[in-house]
Amino acid sequence: MAADSTLLLSLVEEFVSGLQDSKAKETATCVKDGQFTILQLVEALGLSLTSSQPHTRARGVQLLSDVLHDCYGGLTEREVEVLIAFFENRLKDHYVITPPVLQGLRALTKSTVLPPGSAVSMLRSLFQDVHVQVILTKTCVFLFNVSAELKGLGADFVFGFVQSMDGERDPRNLLLAFQIAKSIVRRGYDLGKFTEELFEVTSCYFPIDFSPPPNDPHGITREELIQMLRDALTGTPRFAEFLLPLIIEKLDSDVLSAKLDSLQTLIAGVSQYEHKDVAEFLEGLWASLRREVFQTSSEKIESAGLAALTALTSCLSRSVLHSDSEDSLSTFLDLVLKDCKHHLCEPDLKLVWPSAKLLQAACSASNRASHIITDAVMPSLVEQYNSRAQVKDSVFLAFRPSLCSMVFSALTETDSSLQITATSVLTSLAQQTGLLLDSDVELAVDHLTRLLLTEEDDKVRSALLSSSILPIILCFYFSVYPFFKCTHTNAHYLHRGQVRHVRCLSALAAVSTQPSVVQESTPVLLEVLSSAHTGNLSGKTAVIDDTSPGPQSISNCEGSSGGRSPLLEEVVLSAMVPVISTSCSRLQPTLAGQTALRAVSLFLDGDVSFLPDNSFPSNIQLLKQGDSWSQSQMVCLLLGCVCSLPRIVEVPRIDDLMAELEEMSCTCSHPLSYTSAAKCFAGLVNKRALGDCLDSLIQRTMERVCGELDSASSSVRTQAFTLMIWVAKALLLRYHPLFTTLTDKLFSLLDDADLGPAAADGFRLLMSESTDILNRGCHADVRIMYRQRFFSENSAKLVQGFNAAPQEKKPNYLKALSNIVNKLPKQVQVTELPALLSLLLEALSCPDQGVQLSTLSCLEPVLVDPPPALIQQLEALVSRLLALTSSPVMSVRIASLRCIHAISCFPEHEVLPFRTRVLRALARPLDDRKRLVRRGAVRARAEW
Repeated sequence: MAADSTLLLSLVEEFVSGLQDSKAKETATCVKDGQFTILQLVEALGLSLTSSQPHTRARGVQLLSDVLHDCYGGLTEREVEVLIAFFENRLKDHYVITPPVLQGLRALTKSTVLPPGSAVSMLRSLFQDVHVQVILTKTCVFLFNVSAELKGLGADFVFGFVQSMDGERDPRNLLLAFQIAKSIVRRGYDLGKFTEELFEVTSCYFPIDFSPPPNDPHGITREELIQMLRDALTGTPRFAEFLLPLIIEKLDSDVLSAKLDSLQTLIAGVSQYEHKDVAEFLEGLWASLRREVFQTSSEKIESAGLAALTALTSCLSRSVLHSDSEDSLSTFLDLVLKDCKHHLCEPDLKLVWPSAKLLQAACSASNRASHIITDAVMPSLVEQYNSRAQVKDSVFLAFRPSLCSMVFSALTETDSSLQITATSVLTSLAQQTGLLLDSDVELAVDHLTRLLLTEEDDKVRSALLSSSILPIILCFYFSVYPFFKCTHTNAHYLHRGQVRHVRCLSALAAVSTQPSVVQESTPVLLEVLSSAHTGNLSGKTAVIDDTSPGPQSISNCEGSSGGRSPLLEEVVLSAMVPVISTSCSRLQPTLAGQTALRAVSLFLDGDVSFLPDNSFPSNIQLLKQGDSWSQSQMVCLLLGCVCSLPRIVEVPRIDDLMAELEEMSCTCSHPLSYTSAAKCFAGLVNKRALGDCLDSLIQRTMERVCGELDSASSSVRTQAFTLMIWVAKALLLRYHPLFTTLTDKLFSLLDDADLGPAAADGFRLLMSESTDILNRGCHADVRIMYRQRFFSENSAKLVQGFNAAPQEKKPNYLKALSNIVNKLPKQVQVTELPALLSLLLEALSCPDQGVQLSTLSCLEPVLVDPPPALIQQLEALVSRLLALTSSPVMSVRIASLRCIHAISCFPEHEVLPFRTRVLRALARPLDDRKRLVRRGAVRARAEW
């Protein structure tokens, strides 16, 4: 016991006085192993905590906080209570002690035995004793983790928040402050008598005029601030009496961005309001909206003004009328009709079209509004037609034959610029109503079809697809359709048929951007899929551009009688996933629920009854590997379906589904199958509601995964690792507390003999944007700045792990660091990289060429404005860069030359000693066989 006490005192002394940060990790390990308790640590820190030197007291608190960060899970409720009281008292100490105190409080909030009322106590201490710039960050943590207790504070919490936010100017804190304000109003906090104060302290920033500086290290954008502030201002009808006058005022601004922001905020606000919230402001709102449409100089402002009128009319249409209440909708539409109706009878005036647009916008808001406006407007329009009927012929009508002849002649020329211009002219002629005859349209379609199928110039084909209007394109669909069925057997014609086939598919996909077009193109594309599946299509097509959404497309993938269907190829299945995902992400709630039910019943129960003309066996088991992976790989289509549905859609039988997905991901031997199962499992984890059910699910899964990973003889370690890394990404994106458990496991795998390189690559997956899952387009729970947060919490672990790792494992740490840093915003890289310079220099010597390239790309922006630490390492940096100019990889040679070029701009007295050496080394890349390398060498040599 005495030995343990001596060890503890030694660790404390080395951390506090010796400034050895690594001793915190050793202390935490001892606490976990039971050698001593947290309270014994506090006792051992006694002299440090009572020192007369603030920095000594700060180091003592820092050690305690660092240990708590790793050991909070083993605390009892009484220990947590004592520690909270200790930290709250430390908040009154010197300002240098505040950061480690906040770190300790943050660790305690993660405890599962947090005493009732402690969150409120901590928050009050923060409001009272801490500077605003750190209050907001910590308040945000409390707000989302223990909001139930904070809600009980009522108006006291609102008052404290208003005080803490007042006068804030830092964009980082403003973004968090707006997020907190949004949560306050949307989660029903009692605002008490501070409603107006809360509105004022947030609305003073409206409209946002922030522009991030070129070297902003935090990556905060103006759009993020605008959206978060808008969500806060429009989150409750109680703000309506303050917000609507503010919007009317801001619409008088001469700044177009302020007008646009005000109109979009009005649209968001009235979607939450009732008629009583806007009744007293109708005249002012209408006057502003009318002016923005009648006198606008911007199409964006006009469109936003019309959308705002529709939203406002829709709000009034939702009112429930009583015998003694005023009909706000009729009152408002009377204003609209009074100012617009008479302009419709004066077609020579310039206000006829704006008036018509305003009436259409109001009319489209609701069935009731359409009746009121139609009843008022139609009689005068009918009368005007009967009394003033006139038809104006197109001014081009007399020149139609010569114009068409000229355009069609130009389309047959070989000059690409002439063909592009003729296409543009033809499109303009087609937009003139009644100008072209049917025979002209048919001839135009023939020319466009010929060019698209035979022209080799990409610019011409691009012009054809982008310039043709919808009627011509629709005719084009059916005119080229026969080319889909190429029946030639001659090899030359067969090749031409395949080329035309691919071009037709590409054209259909390119123009399928509008619902009306998709309705026409989808049957054609489905027939192509069916032909490929049954073997009726000549040649094998590797490009599938579109398909129908949802489980029905699965029925087309089952093997055909004529051999293996090309739709079972991995490249084709993978191409179908984003199509299904995009379609399902935009489904309305009712249809989305039906889709989820059918998909789950298909994959869990083998229910194929809703799939027409399918060839599935009656006992199909798509989530079982069985004897063939041709069925198990279908799970990628399930991934595209259920993981892209809106979060409000409840996936049926989700526990059973996730159990099957976990089993497949841990036992299946087919890469596409187990990877897709792992991604599907992670996608569902990301959207699942917080609570004990989710926590227990994650813990059970991790026990199984860690069991496989810890067994060197396990045959499914790769599968277990794949599941772990995708679940880690799902939790990272939503800031789930259990993510740290997965992080620690991933770091430990960097030392693994087999999985070390895969673990290093796993960091790239964590930091990268996923295209098919776990992104905002799939309605995933993605928090802001998650990359920056991950880096700030884990960069020290990488450095420590690298220093402690044996030489043969160090490349894994370098690769992991490179993968993390390379995905950070450039502004953050510039700020953080100097602290990691020694590792980056090591990375330049790493034999992995991918690590070399990503490290060079990280270094380049830092070299533009080099920090002192980098100049001090100039000898090592220049040596490594010159060595890389002879790399076998061209991209590495080019990147190293760019860095050498940047170094030439360093202070002259620093780089002059290297001049002769650099010029001699640049002689070799000057003779490089690649032109881009030679160009980079010339630029660098000229500067040196």
